[in-house]
Amino acid sequence: MTRIVTRSELQSRLDANPGLVLLEALPEKYFNDWHLPGARQFPHDQARNLAPKVVPDKNAEIVVYCASKTCQNSHIAANVLQQIGYGNVAVYAGGKEDWKEAVAA
Repeated sequence: MTRIVTRSELQSRLDANPGLVLLEALPEKYFNDWHLPGARQFPHDQARNLAPKVVPDKNAEIVVYCASKTCQNSHIAANVLQQIGYGNVAVYAGGKEDWKEAVAA
């Protein structure tokens, strides 16, 4: 089962580990509209092919997110990463919606 992180946990991890890889599991048009600071585009349906190029280190700390709590793209991408040998993968389930709400507050 994929580990879930909250916004505050993600922020703490980003502060503690500048090498953390933040992946957005949405199509390019959504990524280009707006994405979390430092995120890389990683569409869930291309995860298997993109992983070696985007995250060559299988030991890297990775957090995957998508649009909101109801979006499953991040879970799909995280599962693919784990299946192909990435060992430190988590999902920020709140995604863009949660992040934007916090910034706006």
